[in-house]
Amino acid sequence: MVTRLSNFFLRTLREDPADAEVTSHKLLVRAGYIRRAAPGIFTWLPLGLRVKARIEAVIREEMANAGAFEVHFPALLPREPYEESGRWTSYGDGIFRLQDRRGADYLLAPTHEEMFTLLVKDLYSSYKDLPLTIYQIQDKYRDEARPRAGLLRGREFTMKDAYSFDYTDEGQDASYMAQRDAYERIFQRLGLEYVIVAADNGLMGGARSEEFLHPTPVGEDTFVRSANGYAANVEAFTTVAPEPIPFDSLPEPVIFDSPDTPTIDTLVAHSNAVLDTSMGAYTAADTLKNVVLALTHLDGTRELVIVGIPGDRDVDDKRVEVAFAPAAVEPATPDDFERYPLLVKGYIGPWSPEGAILGEESASGIRYILDPRVVDGTSWITGANIDQKHVHSLVAGRDFGSDGFVEVATVREGDPAPDGSGPVELARGMEIGHVFQLGRFFAETLGLRVLDENGKLVTVTMGSYGIGVTRILAIIAELNNDEKGLIWPASVAPFDVQVVATGREPVVFEVAEALSASLEQAGLEVLYDDRPKVSPGVKFGDAELVGVPRIVIVGRGAAAGEVELWDRRTGDRDVVPTTTAVERLTSR
Repeated sequence: MVTRLSNFFLRTLREDPADAEVTSHKLLVRAGYIRRAAPGIFTWLPLGLRVKARIEAVIREEMANAGAFEVHFPALLPREPYEESGRWTSYGDGIFRLQDRRGADYLLAPTHEEMFTLLVKDLYSSYKDLPLTIYQIQDKYRDEARPRAGLLRGREFTMKDAYSFDYTDEGQDASYMAQRDAYERIFQRLGLEYVIVAADNGLMGGARSEEFLHPTPVGEDTFVRSANGYAANVEAFTTVAPEPIPFDSLPEPVIFDSPDTPTIDTLVAHSNAVLDTSMGAYTAADTLKNVVLALTHLDGTRELVIVGIPGDRDVDDKRVEVAFAPAAVEPATPDDFERYPLLVKGYIGPWSPEGAILGEESASGIRYILDPRVVDGTSWITGANIDQKHVHSLVAGRDFGSDGFVEVATVREGDPAPDGSGPVELARGMEIGHVFQLGRFFAETLGLRVLDENGKLVTVTMGSYGIGVTRILAIIAELNNDEKGLIWPASVAPFDVQVVATGREPVVFEVAEALSASLEQAGLEVLYDDRPKVSPGVKFGDAELVGVPRIVIVGRGAAAGEVELWDRRTGDRDVVPTTTAVERLTSR
């Protein structure tokens, strides 16, 4: 049936909503696709559901082409599976927990790995049942501390999550590639540019993890890429460490006065004023910055960790979060420093003439972890653990050691790619998909095993594959608009054609009615603006705002057998005989 705007559930707005930050949020609300219900939670209106359904249809088709089968789990889940996997605790404040009237614990699912695993465990027991890939399109819930940007980061969102099950690593590789290839087809059909980048494997490990990022200046993720093909998000980037340097002939460390130099900039300026610069002026790269972090572990214990990085770098928040997960990380507080009087704020360093100050075996007992660039033989200016004093010629491997290395320093343009493909550049992107070899973590934890060809029980290996459906919808809206409103790609538009009847003469509405019916019979989905007492200007404004890509204007030329075809994207308008309009619109 033709959808008539006169009785369609739609109300457009002329002003941007006050809480909207990004273009997609503004236009989706103004054009009547979504309405805010609470921070990060939206009500879906008929137009929005139609676009969402079209995106989901593309995903379902490509999942079927990849051999995956659709299932559907509840969003309200019991505590027990998540307790077994440890994620009831490790999610911390990031999930919604609740109890029923009997006091039993439940959660609103943030992801469904446990449920997929238990379903297959319940039904399959032999290698002959595998490989298997199943998926769902389901709402997820996460207690975002600061939901923002409309659908781009909300508390309720729709995802397609698929899981593959194999009993060999070779089978897992094949399943992974089948899903990876399907993702490329999905994003190509949706008209989304993407970059595939190496991603962090997370707490569960796994052999391979890749994200599909849509490059955009407003993206929340930073990724790096080289001209010769390397790409990774910053969390997964690994530093090319220099070779160790012999230090037998290097001078001994010297403590020097450095009043009022608690920052790297002031320290560099003072060092160039008072130290020997015959070999060249000192820069921030010659200093060792010691950053004090406080980790709160899942059991509630608080631990101080000090990270030593070259002074010309800062700590990257996302890299820190990944490096110390699942612990929560924050800068040390004044109370933390009071508990460790050996730490002289602004003048912290790993060494003193009496011995090591930092490290698990040192006087402070605080873990000391270094940036990979701080290799044996490198010489540094750093704090002397004495107020108003620093030390120069402090050599790694000779004068101080560490409890390990960690990747938390910022990545910069020009840093060498770890695969030897040259210097990297930085770009911004937004995650639209993630493919991940989970390995055997969930299967081992939840007891998913099958009998192999020899009758031996083997643990199943899994893959996880996610696409953010509602996020993709917002990104498409973000990319396809102008100053007048949305302009949907034909593949996801809520309707194929919008027919607009302008004028008051009966012939206008008769022609528009007949044309809408003919277009519908030709297989197109039609939105017909048949509102009788609405001005042409208002109708055109609504058509531009709603964003159906092809518009037919039935107006003054109706009596003469002419209509106007309007391409919303290009702005082109062509007057054509009414008798050829259907053919013109169905031949594209």
